[in-house]
Amino acid sequence: VQLQAFGGGLVQAGAYLRLSCEVSGRTLSTDTMAWFRQAPGKEREFVAGQRRSGETTYYTDSVKGRFTISRDNAKNTLYLQMNSLKPEDTAVYYCALKRGRLILSSLRQEVSYDDWGQGTQVTVSS
Repeated sequence: VQLQAFGGGLVQAGAYLRLSCEVSGRTLSTDTMAWFRQAPGKEREFVAGQRRSGETTYYTDSVKGRFTISRDNAKNTLYLQMNSLKPEDTAVYYCALKRGRLILSSLRQEVSYDDWGQGTQVTVSS
């Protein structure tokens, strides 16, 4: 299984970006997918996730209403639409995959995931 994340960049506050994560070796529709991020000097944190295609999406409080996680099963690609970006969103963003459907209590824990993308840098200037 390979995950390839891209789409990061340097933007000003208030701008938007869309991150993509292309997955090979798995069919996305039945797997749990998530985005995590790691800011300089901080631990990696959960951003958004979905246990299976078409099910409820979950977000960390700081991005609710601004970020949207989605997937295109035909393209085997996971997305993170990020609107109204803030300087505090600056981080390396990682996509993650759990083979199968995670229990809800494990969705936000990075140790729950089997496979990770390489990360893409998002920098938001004020």
